[in-house]
Amino acid sequence: MTGVFAPVAEEITETDLRITGTLPVELNGRYFRNGANPRVRASSDWFLGEGMIHGVELKNGKATWYRNRYVRTPLLEKDEIVAEHIVVPGNSLANTHVISHAGKILALQEMQPPIEVTKNLETVGMYTFRGRLQSNMTAHPKICPVTGEMMFFGYGLLPPFLTYHRVSAEGELVQSEVVDVQAATMVHDFLITRNHVVFMDLPMLWDLEKLSGTDIPVSFDESYGARLGVMPRNGSNKDIKWFDIDPCYIYHTLNAYEIGSKIIVRAPRMVGYASVGMDHPPVPRLHEWTLNLDSQTCTEHQLDDLGVDFPTVPDAHIGRDHRYGYAAQLAQDGVPLVLGFHKYDFQTGSRSSHMLNNHRLGSEPSFVAAENAVSEDDGYLISYVYDPTEAKSELVIFNASQLSDDPLARIHLPARVPAGFHGSWIPDPA
Repeated sequence: MTGVFAPVAEEITETDLRITGTLPVELNGRYFRNGANPRVRASSDWFLGEGMIHGVELKNGKATWYRNRYVRTPLLEKDEIVAEHIVVPGNSLANTHVISHAGKILALQEMQPPIEVTKNLETVGMYTFRGRLQSNMTAHPKICPVTGEMMFFGYGLLPPFLTYHRVSAEGELVQSEVVDVQAATMVHDFLITRNHVVFMDLPMLWDLEKLSGTDIPVSFDESYGARLGVMPRNGSNKDIKWFDIDPCYIYHTLNAYEIGSKIIVRAPRMVGYASVGMDHPPVPRLHEWTLNLDSQTCTEHQLDDLGVDFPTVPDAHIGRDHRYGYAAQLAQDGVPLVLGFHKYDFQTGSRSSHMLNNHRLGSEPSFVAAENAVSEDDGYLISYVYDPTEAKSELVIFNASQLSDDPLARIHLPARVPAGFHGSWIPDPA
C-alpha cells in the first residue's frame, strides 16, 4: 500500500469546493466511496486496512463539502490488523463498499455484518436488521429497480459456507436460505435477474491452517471446479440449477438478465489469482455466459481483450436487459491502477473511452441517472481521480452518453483520495 494506494493520515472537512466546468444542478446528494486506510502502519495486503469513506456533497450546482472519515469499528484501536482479526464476528473493517437502502447507509465488508453510518459519515454502529441477520453480508448486495428489494449473501469459513438473504423495500429481512457448496470459498459478488439470483461457486479457496499473520490465505485451485447457480429470488437450495463453467475467478459482475428461458451473465473473468499482497494479479477480461434453464447448458465467450474491472450499469437496469455497461481499464499487468473508463454498447458491439492523461489515475466509476432520463445512458459517470502534479484528487463528472468528451465538471478536493474500492451516489430524498 504505497503510492496512490498509501493511506492518508488525517480526517478533514472542507466546504465550498472549487469547481472547474459546470456541475449539473440536478445532482443533489452525496457521493461516498470506501477503501482500506491502515491507521497505524502500512498493510501487506490491500484488504487489511481500516475502512475510510471519502464523501462529497453536491447541492444546486455547488460542491458544499468534502470530508473523509474512518468507520469507527473495534479494529480501529488495534496496533496492527492481521488476517485472524477479520474472521472474528463483529470485527468488521467496513472498508469495501458503502450503499443506501430503505433509509439506511451501510458500510460493508464481506464476512461481517454491515456498519450503519450517517449522511455526514458519523458511525452509528453494527446493523443486523433488528437482530434477524445471523450471518455475514457481502460487500455487493443488489437492489432490484422494480420491487425495491435488496438481495445479498454471506459466506463463512465453516458450514454453512453460503447463505442467501432477501430484504423488503422497507428494510425488513424477510428470507434467509442456506445454499449448498462444498467448501469455504471467497465469494465476492453475485447477480440478480427479474426472477432469479445467480451465485458463483468458484475455485478461490480459504486455507484455515494458514490463517495467521498479515496474509489472507486464499488460493486458486482449478481442481475444485467452477459453476454458476441459478435460484428463484424467493426459492431455496432445492430449486437451484447449477451450470459448470471453465475454471476462473470473478471479483465483480457487470449484470445479468433474462431472455425467455435463458439468462445472460456478463462479468470480467480472470484465470488464476494474485499472489499474497496482490502482486502481479491476472488480468480480468469481460466475458459473457448464456445459461439455458431448459437444457441446463452453458456457453461462454470473451467480449473484449482489454483488462477491465469495476463494471457497472445504470441502477434502473440492474437485473434487466441493458444496452450499455461501463468499466474501468486497469494497467495491463493486472495491477488495479485505473487508467481510464470505457462504455460498452452491447447492441452494436462498439466501445467508447475516456483515457486519463498526465499520469492521472482514476477509481471505480459510478453511474447516476439524469433527472427525467430519456434514454438508458442519459446520465453521468462519476469517479475520484488523482492528479500527481497537485498531489490531490478531484471528483470528476462525465456525460455518460458522450464518455469520450472532456468532463462536465472537476471538483477540486483538498487532499488525496487513495485508490480504494467501491462507492455509491446517495441522492437527497425526493
